[in-house]
Order: sequence, then structure tokens, then C-alpha cells
Amino acid sequence: MAERRQITGFSNPTVKFLRSLREKKHRKAAGKFLAEGLRLLTDARESGHLPEVLVMAEERDPHPLLAALEADVLAAGGEVIETSAEILGKITGKDNPQTVAGVFAEFDTGLAAIDRSSAKIWLVAQALRDPGNLGTMLRTGDAVGAGGLILIDDCADPFSTEAVRASMGAVFTQRIAQARWGEFLPWLRSGSGQLVAASLREAVPYRGAAYQAPCFVMVGNESRGLPEDYEMACDLRVTMPMKGRADSLNAAVAAAVLAYEVLDALD
Repeated sequence: MAERRQITGFSNPTVKFLRSLREKKHRKAAGKFLAEGLRLLTDARESGHLPEVLVMAEERDPHPLLAALEADVLAAGGEVIETSAEILGKITGKDNPQTVAGVFAEFDTGLAAIDRSSAKIWLVAQALRDPGNLGTMLRTGDAVGAGGLILIDDCADPFSTEAVRASMGAVFTQRIAQARWGEFLPWLRSGSGQLVAASLREAVPYRGAAYQAPCFVMVGNESRGLPEDYEMACDLRVTMPMKGRADSLNAAVAAAVLAYEVLDALD
């Protein structure tokens, strides 16, 4: 069984490595990402994901969930580090950090890992650039019982600290896949699956539309929306009423509205 160790210096190589995981290039090189907070790490544990490294502030209050997490990490051969709140803040990049953080191995994000029959709803985002929106879509997917989130083309990194934080733990409950459009569409057409997008092109009202499982609900870039050829490749295009001056919804909000309508239709 592994043991705890203590780190007291800001220049410690482990601290430098953990800090580096806030940058995408270092996350990709290491194949690891950071998550912070006892609630989020407990969600991960309950979903079958244990951190490889658990970092705890020395000034933390005792908590049974933290004790259980530490015991499981040690039993699995992971590393447990105690350090100051100041050093933990340097690692997470927050002035007022949580008292615990963890390092996880990035998940397999290939389409081959997706079992489309495992859920009635899947969320799809194309060129989504905001990590907060990405995290919100993961959280929405968890709420509606979706199988996961498929990221098309150049999206924000789902393993960034911002996206992980915004997901409120759903990064551990939702399958995540990443692909180019030219890879995704043939994969989708190789099996069952209805591709649905919010659109103004030959669209029908989103309420009462003919949704079919598994339903892949797709939204586009925050400012540009979906490319026209992507929309025209969809099986169903739906429109949502806009009663005010706004001509569109936030991408993550649109995904949530559509996902709940699909959930209601397919239940």
C-alpha cells in the first residue's frame, strides 16, 4: 500500500508538474487532468474513477468522505500528498482553493468507445469554444440521462480545469468522444441514430417533433452556429420560438431545452 508524503516547497518538481496540468499541451503530453473539490472527487469515486494522485491541504477539516477517498486511493496504489493551502492554490490556480484536488488519467475519447445503444439521448457539440458551455452540456447530459457528449471539430478541451469545474462532476458520469465531422457522420450512419439540430432551415417546431432513439442532439459554435451542410445532413431540424429581440439561445441552453423535449418524447 502506498503512503502519504508531504510537500513544503513551491519549487518541488511534483508541484511544478501538477501546475503544468492547467495547460492543454501539458495535459495532452501527460494524458492527465486536474479536478478539485471534495464533492467532485466523491462523484468521481462513486462513478468508478479514482485519482492517481490526491492532494490535500494540511489545514483541511476532517470529513468522512475525504477519509474514504484517501483510503481508496492508497489501497489502489495511488499517491497522497499533503501540502499547504498556498501551494494547493498555486496548483489549481485559485486564490481561494478547495482543500483537496486530484489528478486523473484522461479517458478514451475515440468514437469506438461509444455504445450508442446504451442511452436514448446523446449530446453533440460542433466547434464549441467556451469551456463553461462545454461543462454545462456535460451537466445537462447527466441530468437527462444522456450517454455522453460528442465533440465535433475544434472544441474547447473537456479536461481543462474550467470545463471540469463547470461540469459539476458530470465529466465522470458522461462518456466523452472527440472527432472531426468527416469521421463522425460516417460513424453515425453505420448504425442506428437520429441526428437532430436546432435550425431555421426547413425546420419543424421542436415541441412534438418526431424524435427517435438513440437521438443525437447537436448544437453549433456559440457565435456562428452550425455550418449549413452540417444542418442539412441532419435527419430532423427543429426550431424554438424566440419571443423577444434575441435571435438565438446560448448553445448550452439550446442543448438543454432540446434534450428535455427529447427526454419527454422518448420516455
